[in-house]
Amino acid sequence: MEHKDVALVTEVSKMPTKVVKRDGREQPFDPSKITNAIKKALKAIDKEDHSLALSLTYQVINKLTKHGVDKPTVPQIQEMVENSLMDTGHYEVARAYVIYRNDRDRIREADTKLMKELLKVLETRDQENANVNGDAPMGKMLKGGSEAMKEVYLNHFAKNEHSQAHRNGYIHIHDADFAAIGTTTCLQIPLDRLLAEGFNTGHGWITTPKSIESAASLSCIVFQSNQNDQHGGQSFATFDSSLAPYVKITFDKIKNELSQLGISENIDDKAWEQVKKRTYQAMQIFVFNLNTMHSRAGAQVPFTSVNFGLDTSPWGRLISEMLLKVYKKGLGRGETPIFPNLIFSLATGVNKEPGDPNYDLRRLAHEVSCERLFPNYSNQDASYNAPFYYREEDPQVVAYMGCRTRVISNRRGPEVTEGRGNLSFTSINLPRIALETSCPSDFYQRLEDTIWLVADQLYDRFKIQKNKKAKEFPFLMGQGLYMDSEDFESEETLEEALKHGTLSIGFIGLAEALKAMIGEHHGESEEAFKKGLQIVEFMDNICKKASEQYNLNFSLLATPAEGLSGRFTELDRETFGEIEGVTDKEWYTNSFHIPVEYSISAYEKIRKESAFNKYTPAGHINYVELDAAPKGNIDAFEQLVNAAMDNDCGYFSVNFPVDQCLNCANNGVIDSETCPVCGSRRIQRVRRVTGYLGVLEEIPDEEGEGKTSGFNDGKYHECLNRVSHLQGFQTKDDQN
Repeated sequence: MEHKDVALVTEVSKMPTKVVKRDGREQPFDPSKITNAIKKALKAIDKEDHSLALSLTYQVINKLTKHGVDKPTVPQIQEMVENSLMDTGHYEVARAYVIYRNDRDRIREADTKLMKELLKVLETRDQENANVNGDAPMGKMLKGGSEAMKEVYLNHFAKNEHSQAHRNGYIHIHDADFAAIGTTTCLQIPLDRLLAEGFNTGHGWITTPKSIESAASLSCIVFQSNQNDQHGGQSFATFDSSLAPYVKITFDKIKNELSQLGISENIDDKAWEQVKKRTYQAMQIFVFNLNTMHSRAGAQVPFTSVNFGLDTSPWGRLISEMLLKVYKKGLGRGETPIFPNLIFSLATGVNKEPGDPNYDLRRLAHEVSCERLFPNYSNQDASYNAPFYYREEDPQVVAYMGCRTRVISNRRGPEVTEGRGNLSFTSINLPRIALETSCPSDFYQRLEDTIWLVADQLYDRFKIQKNKKAKEFPFLMGQGLYMDSEDFESEETLEEALKHGTLSIGFIGLAEALKAMIGEHHGESEEAFKKGLQIVEFMDNICKKASEQYNLNFSLLATPAEGLSGRFTELDRETFGEIEGVTDKEWYTNSFHIPVEYSISAYEKIRKESAFNKYTPAGHINYVELDAAPKGNIDAFEQLVNAAMDNDCGYFSVNFPVDQCLNCANNGVIDSETCPVCGSRRIQRVRRVTGYLGVLEEIPDEEGEGKTSGFNDGKYHECLNRVSHLQGFQTKDDQN
């Protein structure tokens, strides 16, 4: 304040000397802070009136002294300012002041919450992501930055209605920590083009590889480089076809070398034996690297997936065979590899039936799955995949990400797989909507309103993403990985590329929502099953309307709820109490899945869950749970996969426990606290979570102390409560 202003307010006798802050601290009373707050409210409505601000400050001080308030609190002063504005008829200024005050409160609350979260990071490991090492220094730094950037987005970028819906548990904005930065989620990387043309990671040009070993190593570099430009998964859509040319190059070089040595007899056979060994080594390099080479500040390995199994050339077949054999053998001490997520593509006439050229590879894939959980299986013959795979012009392999993401339809350009991915996704809490509504019409109206709220939030996030510049994503955009980004200049914005991506609206807890609405979930009755289908089809239809309205690729996603399942349940239990079958456990069931603790036959689970796949075009996965690895039971395993394919399932997997002794490397189901072979307590238990593998428990010392888990509380308890679907799991001989 100027000197004359101070004189004006100090005319008031017995002016307060102290003010009590919200945290209880006392500070000297400063009238200029009241004046400045009023001036900011005036500025918000394009008014500059210093005299009015000063006059109102005087009125507030006068009221305080009149009532003998020697140490007013901040809320008392704010209320007096609002009353003075209203009493003097300055209604518009009063509204602006209230908004200013609320914004300040929100920022203050966020700062307090953020500080608490940052302190928690120093005390505990991060469990939101099952494949982040939250104990390591860089893991803690990553988590600290994540918490800070999440609050930046929710408080300064997102609309208030979006932030509040997220905080209150109506929706969950996935990867909110990356939203303000403008990263996208995932990509089907055009590996064959990158290897054929070469690429630059920022420190020099990488030329076309001249051997299969080099091609495999560079494939890892591609994964690692692009992971630093995105916050989600990385995938190759046709890994076998992309690397096949480099097997051929290696074979030809070996054959030429043998010829120069004067060897001519059986030269092709000799060259083939050598290229088999080298391809095995190349795939070993590939798998070992993807489980050890870190990105994201050194805290986690890239989230990687490879689709394969359809290339019928000898070179492509060799890639598939050796990749599977390496995976079956495991890592250095036989550990199950966590990455890459293997996805074996199935198609009629290629590998589905005996006599198909790659049927032997399918059998090998099943053998590996029966021991290592991977591969998962995608179905090119599914009713919603076949039109793309079998079309005459530019047929496409419909590839999946490990987490379940699927990208193929495109209203803004070619409907292709490579060079595209998900931009961002937000999930809806179905149980909360069910608990808050009393009749079906109210439920559907609230659900539709929430879908449109999410669409608006995703569009706002898309606007952040599209206005970023190519130079901010030096590999993803700088090397032209995204469709139509090949000719971007460094200062160019990204809409022409990102318009090809998908904006996904996800959901969680269909089972619990049905329990809240009709008392049964879809595993328990046909009525609930039909009701569940109606709900998911309704959501799919609204997503299609959103695509029309925004002219972007909105689509419905069966959410992979790794960091979300426990959060919604905790919030809903606080609001609604403990409700049987709904909020009485630590997690909500993923998307349209039948609850993991419910006993149902494998084939019935497949039948019911597969029906939802066509309504979730952004991604889906179906599981069957077994109580032990089905080693040596390949025929029965194949029948399970066939059942999924025959029921129009798009993406399928089988779960079972994979335990390993860290002392003697014994693996299998270890259902005691000690290894049955050597007696060690050092046990690691690997389980599948949201499509990827993760460590459920690991005990690092012989005393059994220091047990850690990579899973959050919700997913940890969900895994412990999974039941086997072995009933109905029979071979054809058993059924006869």
